[in-house]
Parts: sequence; C-alpha cells; structure tokens
Amino acid sequence: MRKQASAPRKLAGFAAATANLDNAHYVLQLYVAGTTGSSGRAIVNTRKLCEEHLQGRYDLEVVDISQRPALAAENQIIAAPTLIKLLPLPARRLIGSMSMVPSFFQGGEC
Repeated sequence: MRKQASAPRKLAGFAAATANLDNAHYVLQLYVAGTTGSSGRAIVNTRKLCEEHLQGRYDLEVVDISQRPALAAENQIIAAPTLIKLLPLPARRLIGSMSMVPSFFQGGEC
C-alpha cells in the first residue's frame, strides 16, 4: 500500500514545479489569416502578453496561413487565429483573439 504525501510535501512539489515554469523558455507559433482585424488583434494581444508574462523567455513565430498554406495543413490548423505553445510541454492550442493567453502560459485549461 502506497503512502500518500502529506499536504506540506505536496505544496513543496507544486512550488518547485511552478518555479520551473517561471524560468521556462516558451516556443510559440501564432497562425493568422492575412491582415484581418482578428489577426491584427491576435498579434497585438499575443505580443503584449508575452512581454508582460514571459519577457526575454519566449520565441514567437507569426505564420500567415494565406502565405504558407502547406505549413497550416501540416500543423492541422482549422481556424485562425490559432496560437500553439510548443514548449514547455504539454503543447496547447488556443483559438481566437488571445484574450485568455495568461492561463494558457501557466498551463491552465483554456
């Protein structure tokens, strides 16, 4: 029978995991469709949130699916704008204006 970890031990593990995320380098891809209003808002929102929450710890690639349709197909992009967090794992996808990006960065459910 396995003994369950005590509450302080669980909290210490959570704090260590959070500290690792605080120092993690993020690799992001933002897929947009041309120069539409929603694409522009997504780019502005994503860059702003990256600077606020990940300053100096991210790489952001903006991909225009009208210019690179093969890449969009390869990555199974079915709507734009779509933000993909490749690293740190787990990979996550967010579709829309990127107004919920902070929880996305922290690994929360979107």
